[in-house]
Amino acid sequence: MRLKSEIWVKAYLRRCQVNGATGVVVRHGDDDAGAIFIKIVRPDQMAAVFSPAPAGFDEADVDRRWVTRFKQGFVPEPDAEALLKREAEFDSDLWIVEIEDREGRHFLGDELMN
Repeated sequence: MRLKSEIWVKAYLRRCQVNGATGVVVRHGDDDAGAIFIKIVRPDQMAAVFSPAPAGFDEADVDRRWVTRFKQGFVPEPDAEALLKREAEFDSDLWIVEIEDREGRHFLGDELMN
């Protein structure tokens, strides 16, 4: 059984904080099952976006898995914002979590799909 979105987001923000990054919930989605999008922002105003792995990936039904939304990784922040705006228009229950980290770390570990 997968953790509720609200609990996962709280734990993720804590993981980021412990590692020296700051994070905020920009958009609060459905507490139980809202999709979570993660935006990582570096000081140079470049951003990366991670979204839930598409259905069908092994273990994605039980554990949260992530994919990068931009092939080149980091893009200008307005490009990341435009993507997140489109996603929010499509899914009103989604979460957006923004992390500011000097090194651009995502803190997703093995949960990130290549």
